Amino acid sequence: MVFKVYYQEDPKNVPVREHTQTIYVEGESEREVRDKIKDFPYNIEYVEAVTGAYYEYEKKNKEDFNVLELG
Repeated sequence: MVFKVYYQEDPKNVPVREHTQTIYVEGESEREVRDKIKDFPYNIEYVEAVTGAYYEYEKKNKEDFNVLELG
């Protein structure tokens, strides 16, 4: 399953919507995805599953759509 992770690059700053970035990570659950990216220097705002029509939309319309397959 693919999850969309919303994050801020600087974990020391307060989240600002205009600075929110996203990455796509493959995993079995939200917890697994959070474990996979825990060593990244990010302030994680939100993690959501991307499935069905939502997945197809993101894949087709997001030029930065690239799923990270982290071990």
